[in-house]
Amino acid sequence: MKLPGRECYHCKQWVAQGEPHDCWTTTEAALTRELTEDLRDAWERLRETAAEFGDQRIYASHKSIMFSRKSCYFFVRPHRSFLEVCLFLGRGLNAPQVRRVDRASASRVVNFLRIRHRDEVEPPITDWLREAYTLQDAPPARPGRKRKTPARRVRQASGGRRMRKR
Repeated sequence: MKLPGRECYHCKQWVAQGEPHDCWTTTEAALTRELTEDLRDAWERLRETAAEFGDQRIYASHKSIMFSRKSCYFFVRPHRSFLEVCLFLGRGLNAPQVRRVDRASASRVVNFLRIRHRDEVEPPITDWLREAYTLQDAPPARPGRKRKTPARRVRQASGGRRMRKR
């Protein structure tokens, strides 16, 4: 006989009626518990480096550890063989440490890094972390107007013919 309740759509665990359940809540310790010694050292160095920047909130959320001031400026997803660092900057980075770059919003770009060892948590990565931390001190970028190219300049560039938009 089943007790009255429901199955959590996310974790598929049976939750009895009236019992509190929050499968999204986790802790740093739970997310880093199974890391290898090298990854744990890298995590500790990464956390210490970020904590030295100043006042901020560091918390675990689902499968990530978030670092935020007004909003999240970077987060870490611990994996079995690496730490995935997702760093929000106003620009995309072009460096060997960067695995992927995606547009996060109109003014922010998320840069994905992988860290496997404590020695990797040094410049330029620490410089990028500080840049992301201080980026929130800058005034928000005002959306710029797109300027239309004067028709005269378009005609000159096309050899006198007016180009049609497709």
